[in-house]
Amino acid sequence: MNSEQQHREEIVRLGRMLHQRGYVAATDGNLSVRLDAERVLTTPTNMSKGMLAAEDMAVVDMQGRQLEGRLPASTEIGMHLLIYRLRPDVKGVVHAHPTTATGYAAAGLELNQALISEVVLSVGSIPLARYGTPGTHELITALEPLVPNHNAILMANHGVVTYGDSLLRAYMKMETVEHFAKIALVTHLLGRQQPLTADDMEKLAARMRALT
Repeated sequence: MNSEQQHREEIVRLGRMLHQRGYVAATDGNLSVRLDAERVLTTPTNMSKGMLAAEDMAVVDMQGRQLEGRLPASTEIGMHLLIYRLRPDVKGVVHAHPTTATGYAAAGLELNQALISEVVLSVGSIPLARYGTPGTHELITALEPLVPNHNAILMANHGVVTYGDSLLRAYMKMETVEHFAKIALVTHLLGRQQPLTADDMEKLAARMRALT
């Protein structure tokens, strides 16, 4: 089990990767890790994810009350806490604004076509949550029905949130969503999509069952 210091250092490393890949700009985005049943480690508000230090992180309880940290926690911590409450299996959450996937969200389009087998296996369908003002209960209400059955969600006119059984897996899902969005955009530009068939999907489902 990773120590809290290791989690802090991982947030710093993955925050830099988000920034370097252009998935966030300026002070956009946020990352968090579930430390235990009552505490969550999160990035602070109003800081570049490419310029974080381990000591910048904040610790909050499951009601969002700050327990530790010299800087205030992310203003979007409510979204993270919703996911942790609804998904006991989730240990890490990443929110970012990757250009292509966020373009789909701003266009009001889901990424729900089964076009790439690896995406189906690693992320599944990527739905679109209706718009809610960032950092408010409105956004939490929009996400709530989608969180239990999905591992990545587009947020209309906002961005993307991904989550997994570790922060690294949550981050990799973000990379997968953006990569898939680019591929889907190419199919739109080509004027043709060729989704996997029902038989293909059943074979993939059997493959997933065999791997678990």
